Amino acid sequence: MLNTYLETLFEMNVNSSESSMSRPNDQLAVRAASQEYLGTCGESATAKNVKFLPAFRNMLDGRVERARFPNGKPAPMHLIGGLPREWAVRCDEAGCVLEISDDIEAGFVRDGQFYTREQAARETARH
Repeated sequence: MLNTYLETLFEMNVNSSESSMSRPNDQLAVRAASQEYLGTCGESATAKNVKFLPAFRNMLDGRVERARFPNGKPAPMHLIGGLPREWAVRCDEAGCVLEISDDIEAGFVRDGQFYTREQAARETARH
């Protein structure tokens, strides 16, 4: 299942013009959003140094989920494949999430609190 998901992500990357034009909340769009925060704690690689864990929040009900691989293991970056299916707009044949609802936002969890990318970047800039 994980290999199929990774192959799908690779294909989406190869065909990125199709993906980015038609699907605003697929894995490529989530990755592109993180590029806006490069070098700050608004992106996973920097955020992990100050104990921010990649997560997603449903803006309708406040539910927060850690980013996970499709096999359920926590992911070190914002991967959507392991998010709850009820948050999905589209899944692959194996049930891995390929696109999420517009109501889902990427961010981080630290000490039980959710931070948007912008909040995480600001929070750590103060320290």
